[in-house]
Amino acid sequence: MEQTSIYERNLALLERVQAGDESAEAELVEENLGLVRKIARRFLDRGTEYEDLVQIGTIGIVKAIRSFSIERGTAFSTYAVPLIVGEIRRHLRDDGPIKVSRIYKRQGVSLMHEKNRILAEEGREPGIAELATRCNLTVEEAAISLDSISPVTSLSEFVYGEDTVTYEGILSDEESENESERICDRVALAQCIHRLPPLWRKILLMRYYRNMTQQQTANALGLTQVKVSREEKKILAALRQELS
Repeated sequence: MEQTSIYERNLALLERVQAGDESAEAELVEENLGLVRKIARRFLDRGTEYEDLVQIGTIGIVKAIRSFSIERGTAFSTYAVPLIVGEIRRHLRDDGPIKVSRIYKRQGVSLMHEKNRILAEEGREPGIAELATRCNLTVEEAAISLDSISPVTSLSEFVYGEDTVTYEGILSDEESENESERICDRVALAQCIHRLPPLWRKILLMRYYRNMTQQQTANALGLTQVKVSREEKKILAALRQELS
């Protein structure tokens, strides 16, 4: 019920915003600060303070408010998540604590292309010294260039099998690359679940969150195992249709 009420409050505030009520925008930002904070926590330990991440994510919320169309039929939070994530990632990439020139970024791309070519053609991962030589760079230039196109990681991490050269974030963070898509999917799924009938929500809770068997679920709800099985199939079909 709480998720549904948030959906309704967002919708009411959006209608006020689009009707020209300036105070509604501030209310809508405040209403969704919890979402911004939840996303910001996923980007901790990357060189930017948590509260700064929240402020940057709030810019994404404001952009979402100003570009959202009620007619699209999408929940506002689902629409806003990619904009919040994108704003934070853009800051970490371009405006974070480590400033790098575009030249280093272009060199970093060239180094990664060469690394991937060697991996594909020779089945091995080259060291940074070899990559630097192939791209007519010094080892130091190669390290800075690769670092400029990667998220920040441990300063003590060894790079490409080298036992003497260390630098921040040489390896790309594949998990964070798809962060916005995964968060958006989770938000959309949560909204779908909260719109299900109470019995269906209880079955989902017991089967997929408490890892109870169909028989245990049936006993707890006073149903037969066959009934739980049939309802579970209906639930999954309904979620698939809703999410598609």
